Amino acid sequence: MVPNNTQTLVLNADYRPISNMPLSTCSWQDAVTAVLKNRVYTLHEYDEYTVHSQNFSMKVPSVIVLKSYVSPRQFPRFTRFNVYTRDRFTCQYCNTKFPTQDLTFDHVVPLSRGGKTTWSNIVTACRKCNSKKGNMMMNEINMFPINSPRVPSYKDLVRGLNKQKFKSLHQTWIDYVYWDSDLMDD
Repeated sequence: MVPNNTQTLVLNADYRPISNMPLSTCSWQDAVTAVLKNRVYTLHEYDEYTVHSQNFSMKVPSVIVLKSYVSPRQFPRFTRFNVYTRDRFTCQYCNTKFPTQDLTFDHVVPLSRGGKTTWSNIVTACRKCNSKKGNMMMNEINMFPINSPRVPSYKDLVRGLNKQKFKSLHQTWIDYVYWDSDLMDD
């Protein structure tokens, strides 16, 4: 039996993930449907999972490739995790790395002062620094972010992730997930 949470990596027609942040995946059920409807090619399969019907059986795809190219998003989605990743999980005021549960968003220009919740106005802050800054402007409290908030590229976000987080990926995904990342010795 195939566990319900089993995912299939979805690659664009150029054999790159459609998205790295979040990684383009689909449920194994959707992958099987796409294969049967002839919308994708199966590149790799899970050796341990096979689905059966009365008339046939097939291994569950672990990596599929779209037959038609889909234009990827130009910029990453604005999400809490992507902001933390852009800022390397580091408070932009005290320059200390924290686990995600100890991080918050800080509006550089507070909402109460007309600031917006956008890439260019949000930085990662620890609870202590965020509380200290409150709804004051940076120059009023003399707290300035280490890095100015900006829209990151997908490469920025991939570099910001610790590659250890990818250890849980299926072995057949690794070459495709790291396709665009720099090869580093860390």
